[in-house]
Order: sequence, then C-alpha cells, then structure tokens
Amino acid sequence: MREAGVRRLLAANLLCALSVILAAVVPALLLDGFSVLGTHLTWLCVCSVCVAALNIVLHLVLKPNHSPKRSSFAHKISRFLKCCIYFFMSCILFHAIIVLYGAPLIESVTETFLFAVLLSTFTTLQCLCLLGPNIQAWIRVFSKNGAMSIWESSLQITTVCSILGAWFGAFPIPLDWDRPWQVWPISCSLGATFGYMAGLIIAPLWIHWNRKQLTYKSR
Repeated sequence: MREAGVRRLLAANLLCALSVILAAVVPALLLDGFSVLGTHLTWLCVCSVCVAALNIVLHLVLKPNHSPKRSSFAHKISRFLKCCIYFFMSCILFHAIIVLYGAPLIESVTETFLFAVLLSTFTTLQCLCLLGPNIQAWIRVFSKNGAMSIWESSLQITTVCSILGAWFGAFPIPLDWDRPWQVWPISCSLGATFGYMAGLIIAPLWIHWNRKQLTYKSR
C-alpha cells in the first residue's frame, strides 16, 4: 500500500473535518445571534451544505474510484438524478428510523428531518460520491472484508462512527439535567458530528497502522 494514498486520504479527511469547524465558526462571524445551540436548525443546514459541497468537490478532484470507461452525457445526468433520489430516500428512511427510536412523530418534524439530512450527509452522501447509486456495491463495502481500497475502508469507519455518535448522543436527552443542549435533536446531531469527525481522523490512522495486513483485491 503506497504511503501517498494514505496521505491523500488523510488530507481529504482533514479538509472534511475543517469544513465542519468552519460551518460553526464562519456563520457566527457573519450572522448576528448565530450559534450552534441557539440557532441549531440553521447550523444543521449550514453544516450539511458545507460537508456535502466539500465531499462532492473532493470526489471530482481526487476521483478515488475513477473508471477508465468514458460515459455519455445522458448517463452522467441519469446517474446524478439517481443520486439525488437516493439521497432523498435516505433522508426519509433516517427520519422514519429516528421516529421509531423515540423521536416525536408530529412535534419537531422539522428538527427531526434536518437531523436526518445531517446523518444522510455524513453517511449516504459519501457512499454516493464514492460508489455511486449502486446498492450492490454498498452491500459489498459494508460486508466483512468487503472494502477494495483505502477510501472504502475510510467510508466504513466514518459511517459507523457517525451512526454510533448519533446513538450515544441520545443518552442524555431523558436525563433531568435541564441543559440547553438536551433539547431535541441537539445532543444527537452533535454526537453524530463528533462521531463523524472522529471517524475522519481514526480512519487514516487505522489504515496506516494496519497497512501491512490490509490487502485490497479487485473483484
């Protein structure tokens, strides 16, 4: 495994982590009264847009899964539309799962859906950028020993960390601490964000430490 590939992955992941930080810092400098807790819904939108935009740009620039085959313009448009549909379906699916796990069904619908959008940005969007709208490839990557590149291994780690972070973030909500960050869905979205950022840092380090054991074979 070439060190250059791991360094590229680390640089890309650090940029993604930086985009999350900038999504909290820059709007606070430009907008009066903006804060992650005080205007949490606005932050959810800003963070989702920033992370999504950077992931798409990095995919177009780095092309980690670049195919030598040239596709027609019509194929690219079809692929783009499928990705949009898959992302929207992911938001709906996450919304339904979150409600099944105890989120309010009717109240706080906007908050729940924006949280689902954030989770989809941290997970589904990365799959779409790296693998495209190919469900079989998604199943392969998230199966045991299914990753075929360091980028797919990083995708596994960041996705799992994001979901685990959201899950752990729900633990403080029912406690009677009466803290501002216990309001739905602040602790869950912050947990998902910290989990995502942790995954971005952990992934290249784990790949570097285990590079001798990792062997990727085309299938």
